[in-house]
Amino acid sequence: MAAAAAVRIPDPRVASLPLFFTSGGPQIFVHEGARQALERKLELRASGPVQLAVTDNRQRMISQTRERGTQRIRVHMMFLDAPERVQDALVEYVLSGDRAASQIVGEYIEENNHRIRALRAIRGPLRTRGKVHDLAEAFARVNETYYGGRISDVLITWGRKTRAGEAARQTIKLGSYSAEERLIRIHPVLDKKWVPRYFVAYIVYHELVHHLVAPLRVSGKLYLHPPEFVRKEREFKHYDRAIAWEEAHIGRLLRG
Repeated sequence: MAAAAAVRIPDPRVASLPLFFTSGGPQIFVHEGARQALERKLELRASGPVQLAVTDNRQRMISQTRERGTQRIRVHMMFLDAPERVQDALVEYVLSGDRAASQIVGEYIEENNHRIRALRAIRGPLRTRGKVHDLAEAFARVNETYYGGRISDVLITWGRKTRAGEAARQTIKLGSYSAEERLIRIHPVLDKKWVPRYFVAYIVYHELVHHLVAPLRVSGKLYLHPPEFVRKEREFKHYDRAIAWEEAHIGRLLRG
């Protein structure tokens, strides 16, 4: 898997970096060669000076202004490593407003929605180290094994513990993903010695797929696990083993 041409600096709560950054806004690393290559594409099509800036905006993926004869264009970081077909469409859309190009660009943004920064800040501390399982380690293993370590903007934490005296559970949600916070929460019932590490990894992987594959709405009905989700989920190498383990131990999980 090729390295991204622009990456977001991980949240300092889960990644310690021996670097210092200003606090004036989103922090990203941009591959200057990739930025210049896209800028040249734009200049050739514009037949005039272009200044390209790469952003980590939440809402405006593309914007442009003209100042003193120079076209100043701002694009989201996702476009730096977009396929050539998408970059060509981006150039056409920005400089001529071509409708077909607009559709290609729009579809690419939709497919890469998971690369847009979180819309809501996380409140409260994150807790990744449990008594038995370390979620930071589990996430790092899954991220490296399946995505080459490229996912840097998703956080993870143990969820809240069940309060004493609450009614016995009939169902249990072992993990959840908040797209607004870019946050995975794992149920603390999994932080037990009898819960195998591969099963914790599977739950982390499952929630990470939610980050990568958006729900699909068809005729007003929302599908949280569309076909693309199911296909990606089955790429987990211990998928069958994890499903079998859950079915065999669901009663014990419900009892907590």
